[in-house]
Amino acid sequence: MNRYLKLALCILLPLMVGGISGFATATSINTWYVTLNKPFFNPPNYLFGPVWTTLYILMGVSLYLILQTPKNEHRKNAITVFAVQLFLNFWWSFIFFKFQYLGLAFIEIITMWIYILMMIINFHKIHKTAAYLQIPYIMWVSFATLLNASLWWLNR
Repeated sequence: MNRYLKLALCILLPLMVGGISGFATATSINTWYVTLNKPFFNPPNYLFGPVWTTLYILMGVSLYLILQTPKNEHRKNAITVFAVQLFLNFWWSFIFFKFQYLGLAFIEIITMWIYILMMIINFHKIHKTAAYLQIPYIMWVSFATLLNASLWWLNR
């Protein structure tokens, strides 16, 4: 496969996952979410789209870098962990926004954070740049975990 096409597909995958979950839960952002008590550090809604788009692009670039390495057990594990964290990422929006289960979303985002860390560790064994590109992602999800916990606490 042409490497530019492979790069595009690797970037498109997380963008589609984020886009689908965002589209499916968008109505809750303008209705239910605006009614929640929010902590003082809650960012404005317009910030989430550009941040997540950037993070999904970085995920795709990292995946591409991993796929460019020789097939072996480390690569297989890294791709599996990548897929699990992306699956968890997809479902968090539904749990939080669509079903409005803030406590369950908190547990889910902690699980997602663990898998992001595992992804970074696995990527680092194969391609250091692929791992380093995920540092903004784990930082943002760390912040999102705190935000999720605060929203759960303030609205229980």
